[in-house]
Amino acid sequence: MIIVRPIRSSDYEVLHQIAVESGHGFTSLPVNEELLTNRINRATRSFHSTPLCAGDEGYLFVMENTETGEVVGTSGIEAAVGLNDAFYHYHLGKVVHSSRELNIYNNIDILSLNNDYTGATEICTLFLKAPYRVNNNGRFLSKFRFLFMAEHTERFNNTVIAEMRGVSDANGRSPFWQWLEEHFFSMDFPTADYLSGIGNKAFIAELMPKYPIYVSLLSKDAQAVIGKVHDKTVPALRLLQSEGFVNRGYVDIFDAGPTVEAELESIKTVRNSKRLKVKIGPVENTKKYIICNTQVAEFRAIQMPISIDESQEYAVIDSQTAEALLVNEGDWVRVSQS
Repeated sequence: MIIVRPIRSSDYEVLHQIAVESGHGFTSLPVNEELLTNRINRATRSFHSTPLCAGDEGYLFVMENTETGEVVGTSGIEAAVGLNDAFYHYHLGKVVHSSRELNIYNNIDILSLNNDYTGATEICTLFLKAPYRVNNNGRFLSKFRFLFMAEHTERFNNTVIAEMRGVSDANGRSPFWQWLEEHFFSMDFPTADYLSGIGNKAFIAELMPKYPIYVSLLSKDAQAVIGKVHDKTVPALRLLQSEGFVNRGYVDIFDAGPTVEAELESIKTVRNSKRLKVKIGPVENTKKYIICNTQVAEFRAIQMPISIDESQEYAVIDSQTAEALLVNEGDWVRVSQS
């Protein structure tokens, strides 16, 4: 059985393995023992906290195969980004240079450095091992987060964002960063990405161009990847778009991958989710739902068939599902179609 649960300190080795496998551009999981340990410890504190509003909490979950005990993926939520470290983006906008006298009108794209998403909730750190990219496990590993947020709205802000990995090759070369490196930096993309991932972001403020960049001055290769995603990220982007996420012109400062956003209550899974009471019994249905309990520290989520009774008040689940979710008859669960 495949479940999602909060990360534990005993998951360190597999989290390190995931950090290595995820490769360049996966900034939220740097290959650094101290930082990965801190990430787990911070998640543990967050799951045991009782905040009244979004703050410096970071929730990190793992997907586990309960038959083997193997951890096969991870997924996270940052309650509010940019509260301690500056959270940078470029915004793709326009300026107009025109002269009526000369009958000239030029509409020019520009990139402006900003911190506009400070305080937003971010879904992040999604990675699933290749053998488990079947049976909608990837969708499950992404979408369960919306049920967690719907159940615990006080812990999150209404604006939810996701930074999508931009274009880079197998060696970590980013066409966008290559142009920035040539003109403003003296470090390659993997180094800059790693420094940002470990929280060393001072170099961004010190070296990044302060004034808007005219897109037409970038190399053709750099221009071509602005707002584009890595091939492996296309399915994740499509899923978020189906949930109502849109790009409003914000892109990553390293690889120019798009950042997409949605209002929490407008996300499709949040909007369509239901809070139901548990009945334990035979399930006369084959349609799978994503189901989670209503706990935090002992959060569990699963993807299984359930029956919803005619009153739309009860979710009928079998005893195995109830055991996996740590729920009993009469407890509450939140459900959404997978």
